[in-house]
Amino acid sequence: MINNDVLRSVRYMLDLGDGKVVEIARLADPAFAVDKDQVRAFLLKEDDPGYLACSDGVLAHFLDGLIIHRRGMDEGVPPRPVEKRISNNVVLKKLRVAFELKDVDMHQVFADAGFPVSKPELSALFRQPGHKNFRPCGDQLLRNFLKGLTLRVRGA
Repeated sequence: MINNDVLRSVRYMLDLGDGKVVEIARLADPAFAVDKDQVRAFLLKEDDPGYLACSDGVLAHFLDGLIIHRRGMDEGVPPRPVEKRISNNVVLKKLRVAFELKDVDMHQVFADAGFPVSKPELSALFRQPGHKNFRPCGDQLLRNFLKGLTLRVRGA
């Protein structure tokens, strides 16, 4: 899925302003350089003038910052390095951690979106890429997860 779409969906879901998105992205790394103008450009549609593609680094910082924003900083553990490459599986994992979702919650989120997922299918999404049962998360699956999570967070 396009990084801009993920950023747009999470921003809508949590009703965040541009300044708050910048603040959350900097929670993962205070030295990370992103400003309100860039965030506004990320949120534009692809054919709008001034559109800017959201890089994997920006999305990774935002998602890591979202985990810290929602769950707090764990002082006992050193900060993890930010991923260089973001896949749909990584987005799914980070959102699961940020919103503290268990398997039952994940199934309910998918069901709320009208896209039920079986237990083996769900566990395959969270396996390591080299595992024989690993399954890449498709765009439609991630889109439905974001839709269901939005319904859960914002209400029907």
